[in-house]
Amino acid sequence: MGIVEEKILQIGFILPLPAAAAGLYAPAIRSGNLVFTSGQLPLFEGKLVEPGGKGRVNEERKEDVVHASRVALLNALAAIKSVTGTLDSIERIVKLTLYVASEQDFSSQHIVANGASSLLHEIFGERGSHARSAVGVSGLPLDASLEIELIVQCKFPII
Repeated sequence: MGIVEEKILQIGFILPLPAAAAGLYAPAIRSGNLVFTSGQLPLFEGKLVEPGGKGRVNEERKEDVVHASRVALLNALAAIKSVTGTLDSIERIVKLTLYVASEQDFSSQHIVANGASSLLHEIFGERGSHARSAVGVSGLPLDASLEIELIVQCKFPII
């Protein structure tokens, strides 16, 4: 287990096994020294931790889905590890994009995204500082409340 995974454990989380692709795509791919994840849902042991079926996110539910953003982020990190072999190769978090299944008048997607952003800062320190987009959408796969995409810069050995 690497230093980053130990940090994840110390702060009370577990890095899951990477989720299998649910279609004709890769959960993460490498291009040069960047790794891009496909959209990651807040799945834990194959089940949504905060299903959108409870209704789209609104002001009353926003704090409830902050935890879901952290679960989806850990799934994105697991997808990255499946490509890099270790999270210790991450030099910088480049960009986090979070999609929130939102009620029409909900405009606090950035508050939901703060859950994932704060976890990145807690795990990676300054390397966790990133660009971010938080977007409201009308629906997501499996009726999830949110979906996360992550781009990271990694160091790879010269071959």
